[in-house]
Amino acid sequence: MKIGHVDVHQGVLLAPMEDVTDLPFRVICKRYGADIVYTEFISSDGLVRDARRSMEKLRLAEEEHPVAIQIFGGDEDVMVEAARRAEESGPDFVDINFGCWVKNVVVRNAGAALLKDPPRMQKLTRSIVDAVKKPVTVKTRLGWSRDSIVILDVARMIEDAGAAALTVHCRTRDMGHDGDADWSWIPKIKQVVNIPVILNGDVKTADDVVRAFAETGADAVMIGRAAIGNPFVFRQAHAALNGESAVSTSPRERIETCLEHLRLEIAHKPLRRAVHEFRKHYGGYLKGLPHNSPVRQDVVRYESYDEIAERMLKYADDLESVVAE
Repeated sequence: MKIGHVDVHQGVLLAPMEDVTDLPFRVICKRYGADIVYTEFISSDGLVRDARRSMEKLRLAEEEHPVAIQIFGGDEDVMVEAARRAEESGPDFVDINFGCWVKNVVVRNAGAALLKDPPRMQKLTRSIVDAVKKPVTVKTRLGWSRDSIVILDVARMIEDAGAAALTVHCRTRDMGHDGDADWSWIPKIKQVVNIPVILNGDVKTADDVVRAFAETGADAVMIGRAAIGNPFVFRQAHAALNGESAVSTSPRERIETCLEHLRLEIAHKPLRRAVHEFRKHYGGYLKGLPHNSPVRQDVVRYESYDEIAERMLKYADDLESVVAE
């Protein structure tokens, strides 16, 4: 798969996720093999107003490239200006979110709301393509509802507008995250466009990645919620695609990676905010480890890195002691 100057042999990508794919998490996922990473979606209105949180999301690190900045919004002029500002931050791509299903986004005629008006989606895409020099990519869903699947027409229109790639979350807007993602649409989409088509939805394990490529012929596969607290899934996916045995992830590696991730968060944000926002990651990093519940209960109460690190490392020592006995 090639998007602009970026050539990816095996495309296993980190999906954009609000309140998850901040800079520290992207760096960690990149280290474990994510081929392309995406920022959290960023409000175009926030960028144009220079809102602090929106501007903060533009920060990129050299080691995370290739990286896409994803923006959303419903006003064409504002989206164009936001795309220009995003481009100034030095991403490899500017990605447009036409897939977010949550109410406070769609009521502003943004995200998946554009699926009700594909010509407007096409016009907005073309305006952004014309406004920036970086490749523009699009992420969307199959349609607004299960009885109005428009993805084949949308795919043609997005390609015609100049988009360099299309990511499809294989659910409709009314499904949210419910039900099964319908991968059968990916080969149909590939028949009507020549740009890369990226599959998103229900890719949870390395085996899912292999199956997605084999069953759909997708040009790349995107992993979302399954990567939270589990960046190791990218290493596992590449091993599976290469027919290699997966590198096992020891409890020590899980815990030390968790702490490294937390240190990056603290370097990136004020301490209290970093420690509080990181709490959503413990469940993933500790998942499947024996007797982890008391550890999670402790670390979500702590306010300092030293307290958290001491508790986590003692837990790692305890696990190794049990194995050694």
